Amino acid sequence: MSSITFSLRNQALPVVIMSRRLSSSWFANVEMGPPDAILGITEAYKKDDNPKKVNLGVGAYRNDQGKPHVLPCVIKAEEKLSQLNLDKEYLPISGLADFTSSAAKLAFGEKSQVIVQKLNSTVQGISGTGSLTIGAYFLRDFHQGPKDIYQPTPTWGNHVPIFKRAGFNVKQYRYYDPKTCGFDFSGALQDIAKIPEKSIILLHACAHNPTGVDPKLDQWKEMSALIKSRNLFPFFDMAYQGFATGDIDRDAAAVRQFIDDGHQMVLSQSFAKNMGLYGERAGAFTVVGSSQEEAARIIEKEQAKEISPNDDDDQQQLRVLSVD
Repeated sequence: MSSITFSLRNQALPVVIMSRRLSSSWFANVEMGPPDAILGITEAYKKDDNPKKVNLGVGAYRNDQGKPHVLPCVIKAEEKLSQLNLDKEYLPISGLADFTSSAAKLAFGEKSQVIVQKLNSTVQGISGTGSLTIGAYFLRDFHQGPKDIYQPTPTWGNHVPIFKRAGFNVKQYRYYDPKTCGFDFSGALQDIAKIPEKSIILLHACAHNPTGVDPKLDQWKEMSALIKSRNLFPFFDMAYQGFATGDIDRDAAAVRQFIDDGHQMVLSQSFAKNMGLYGERAGAFTVVGSSQEEAARIIEKEQAKEISPNDDDDQQQLRVLSVD
């Protein structure tokens, strides 16, 4: 307790003020989270004064001096766009049409039945995380099967929380064999064969994160046949097309094999790694329907208020990805 005196119309009046502290904060329940392992490596790199240091943290293009490297094709595309005096108008809810069309063609191939028969409903997303989130909430509302998704062990750190927040039960199937540092093909087949019908199975299209271990094409074919016979629904995550082998068609082979085998599927894409657009957050989400009419109904649902596909991502970088 303390007292002060102030003047009111030339009269000194004592005022007693009770000093007290708030008993608790509105956010006292917020706990400190664990440090990010990858960002922790980057911070350690910055503090290290060894001239031979190498940053093994976030996977990103760097030049010989360790500085960020912008791909020449991105620079050329930006130069082309700068001459067009394009506006900054709001995009449609589904995104920039040139971008979503190009993303689908890149994934499935221009001559794919998906493209030729217009079976795809593609919307832009905020990189891979946003595209996966769109997919998770879309399947939450429209998947006619158990709300279970089976993910490889291990998998990308964001896969688990994204699907849990959408209400899915996240389960696993064997994938990586630490004894051989390779793909546990027999273990994967054994586990997939036990997954209940109509469940969702998450598949890394290429450059499996975090192991970098991918099935061979003949193994993908056998997995495709098993997944189809088990009546499972494939959810492909393709964040590294062209980055894994340097060949965009080879890196998309699993996705295209499943299409050739008659699967319907959903697909999330990211262009952060393969195009070096880390901070631009360019991605896409596609549902492959059974007909053009079904695809039209799906895109209408994707644009409706049930899910929000995008938040007007950076138009400039979406246009960069659409430049021939």
